[in-house]
Amino acid sequence: MQNPSFYLAFLLAVSMAAASSAQLEVGFYDSTCPSAESTIYSVVSQAIASNPGLGAGLIRLLFHDCFVNGCDGSVLIASTASNPSEQASPIDLSLRGFSVIDQAKSELEAACPGIVSCADIVAFAARDSVYELGGPNYTVAAGRRDGSVSNEAAPLENLPQFNMTLPELISTFAAKGLTETEMVVLSGAHTVGEAHCSSFTNRLYPTVDPTLNSTFARSLLSLCPSSDTSVDNPTTSLDLQTPNVFDNQYYQDILNSEVLLTSDEDLVNSTDTLSLVQEFSSQGGVWYTQFVAAMQKMGQIDVLTGTDGNIRLNCSVFNS
Repeated sequence: MQNPSFYLAFLLAVSMAAASSAQLEVGFYDSTCPSAESTIYSVVSQAIASNPGLGAGLIRLLFHDCFVNGCDGSVLIASTASNPSEQASPIDLSLRGFSVIDQAKSELEAACPGIVSCADIVAFAARDSVYELGGPNYTVAAGRRDGSVSNEAAPLENLPQFNMTLPELISTFAAKGLTETEMVVLSGAHTVGEAHCSSFTNRLYPTVDPTLNSTFARSLLSLCPSSDTSVDNPTTSLDLQTPNVFDNQYYQDILNSEVLLTSDEDLVNSTDTLSLVQEFSSQGGVWYTQFVAAMQKMGQIDVLTGTDGNIRLNCSVFNS
């Protein structure tokens, strides 16, 4: 009879091997679809050259995908009467970049049918957008598979929101395994993108938030002349100084009291987060390094790998 410790060691080795095989890896498509990353980059770079705002949209898609059901491409599912998907949630109505993902998927299906997941395309497209807008380039581990659930209620239950207090933000990020520091780091993605008046009129009406720079506040009042945004809801850049450049200006904007969202302004409300804002405002390279690490970590939240999930043939609909 074999020693019981032999079986224990054998089972441990098998479980470790299974866990290892289920991990994401850099170069995942090198043998099965060698052109995957270059194809996605080409599509993304052309889209951003035509419309720089799509870069911010593609970065935001990854955030919204990973915070809801994990990074499984569920944010891409088109909403229908029979299945109101994540896209029907109020917090997702302003998402953009879906056509870029669809174009990349179409080209990849022509070259490597049924190989590259929509979830991985979202992760690569976010990386490429950061780079195309002047930020750092970095490796993306792949091997995600696509999920089969997308429902309207999930985004509001999982995503950080513009009017959250600092403790609420910290808690929301912690629920996804992200630290307070990583929350401040990832918030720096607001260096690009836009916000509707409805996202910050709470700081203008009925009285102007005293933490707003007075000149900045007057410009916002001119843009958003009423608290009622049901008819007219204009947009403005989150960072007015360098709106389409992925740099650390966002942190200087916070120190200048020239940010739109309550959730951004609140980063000065604790010694720890304020210290990080001050550091990143003066040391862009430090922020870049930490941003890359935080994006790579976020990109692994509750991923489906191995035989879990599937490879969607059309990113906007579930496989039949």
